[in-house]
Amino acid sequence: MALSRTIVIAGAGIGGLTAALALAARGFRILILEKAERLEEAGAGLQLSPNASRVLIDLGLQPRLAPHLMTPDAVSIMSARSGGEVIRLPLGIAGEFHAAAPYWLIHRADLQSALLAEVNNHPGIELRLGCQFEDFDVHSTDVVVGHRKGVAREHEPALALIGADGVWSAVRQQLFPDTQAEFAGLIAWRGTIDARQLPRELTPHRVQLWMGPKAHLVAYPMSSGKQINVVAIMPGAWNRPGWSAPGDPAEIKNHFAASRWPDNARLMIGAVDDWRRWALFTMRDGGVWHKGPVALLGDAAHAMLPFAAQGAGMAIEDAAVLAKCCGEFIDDPANIAVALQRYAMMRRSRVGRVQRTARQSGQIYHLRGPMALARDLTMRALGAPRLQARQDWIYDWKL
Repeated sequence: MALSRTIVIAGAGIGGLTAALALAARGFRILILEKAERLEEAGAGLQLSPNASRVLIDLGLQPRLAPHLMTPDAVSIMSARSGGEVIRLPLGIAGEFHAAAPYWLIHRADLQSALLAEVNNHPGIELRLGCQFEDFDVHSTDVVVGHRKGVAREHEPALALIGADGVWSAVRQQLFPDTQAEFAGLIAWRGTIDARQLPRELTPHRVQLWMGPKAHLVAYPMSSGKQINVVAIMPGAWNRPGWSAPGDPAEIKNHFAASRWPDNARLMIGAVDDWRRWALFTMRDGGVWHKGPVALLGDAAHAMLPFAAQGAGMAIEDAAVLAKCCGEFIDDPANIAVALQRYAMMRRSRVGRVQRTARQSGQIYHLRGPMALARDLTMRALGAPRLQARQDWIYDWKL
């Protein structure tokens, strides 16, 4: 690989793979370092709103994704207080016409597989599995990336290093040693249900968001409607790193029973056989982004609460903006740090606003008693068009 156009990416998650494709499309040669020996599904369903789907479409991924996609007709906002629907926000044909891009539901593994297939087919991208990023040294003309595969340690000179290695980023630890993710005091539980197990009236063809006391529940179809993805958020003290720790079904069932959630919500929770959980960690609002020829992307830069369904979306946006900024300097590699600074400036404000929106949404979802009643009445009074318009600044984003 020629040094003048080589960029090393640490991490082969959704953000890292998307960045590799976007940068390669701009003419860079990409080396991806991934510590896992093979890429496996971590997590279950994903919501990809129009701001993210249009990036993937522009990268040519729609044909690979099409067999696995669901396009919901609406978001149905439900209240545990009343047991019924508060309001329904359209997302189908009307929503796509409004945003000029689709709203997609997909299994995370299907998205990762599609990205991986494109990466493996691209002559300008090399993916090294089982290759652990260790450290970097910045020199006057390059950054030298240290990595290890088994007992063999190697050094790779590059134009830039991009840390797309998640909330517990090793790149960030060296770049910003005093800045670490913080536990939010909340735990996300996830599981899947075979759609055939549920009564037809409980099988959502849309995103269902249940708001309740100190907890909320999200359910939506994926895998072409064959599975239902279920995510429950509730407070807790358990805060070990990881994305897929086993969860005791009795714990989540008892929590929702004690809070007197309606029968249909508890039936959905009871239908999940295998619960997995992860503690929610966040970064400071606005994220941390770059120093010199080293930059961060996705959760490594700005891990956020998932209550705006924008974690993957922001990583995908990051990848597109990073590639655009770096592409402007492809013939001027000495100024790659300027490109990364521009990338940070273009992302910081928007990401910070999304982080705040997600946090505020969670607070609204978890209201109790009279405050919950006031919330439900306010939503109905505002109506679907006005509520939906509050998301336009997220969904209408274009590079």
